[in-house]
This record gives sequence, C-alpha cells and structure tokens, in this order.
Amino acid sequence: MKAREAAFRVTGALGAAIGYGCLLGFLYVVGVQIYRWFREGEWTHIGMDDGLRVGLQHCCVKGDVSGRLAALMRWLDAPVDWLGMHKVLEVVPASLALFALSIAGNCLFIFCRDRLDRR
Repeated sequence: MKAREAAFRVTGALGAAIGYGCLLGFLYVVGVQIYRWFREGEWTHIGMDDGLRVGLQHCCVKGDVSGRLAALMRWLDAPVDWLGMHKVLEVVPASLALFALSIAGNCLFIFCRDRLDRR
C-alpha cells in the first residue's frame, strides 16, 4: 500500500465518521425537538449556541476553570464582543449545522472512495 492510498483511506474513514456521526446527532436533535413538540405542544428552538454550550459542559469545561474553552463558555453565556457572531450562533438551528457537516463528511468519504477505486 502506498502512502497516497493510505492517506485516502484514513481521510475517507475520517469523513465517514464525521458524516455518520453528525447524521446521528442531527437525528437526535430533531427527535428531541419532536418529542418536546408532542409533549408541550410548542416547537423548541435549539440553536448552535445551545449545542456548543452542552458540548463544552459535557466534554471540556468542568466547574470554575480557566482557559480558552472556559472563556468560550463564558462568551456563549454573556457576549461582550463579536455580537454578530453570537447572534448567528443563536439563530442558526443546531440540526441544520449538523446536517451540513454530515453532507460535507459524506462528500469527503465518497471523494476518497472514488480515488481509491480508480486505482
């Protein structure tokens, strides 16, 4: 196996993991929204900022810590600058972002598979 083929295999696997992982995340977010809609009778908006906040809490930021990710967490809660970016993260649905990442990951996977099949 040549280095180029190995690079295409690794990149394809990474694209597949991103693509299908984000697709599962998309289905989870939409499922939670549908569940809440059936339960409460009102559609719950889950923005990208909500997803980032939950991801940072479960993954990286625990308690009162310092660092860049903790600063990002504080910025998500109370932005002081980059107010336009915060508004975009607030308005864009997390499900849309996950679906777009899923498509991008699958495109990368298909591209790498096509390159390997040509050889």
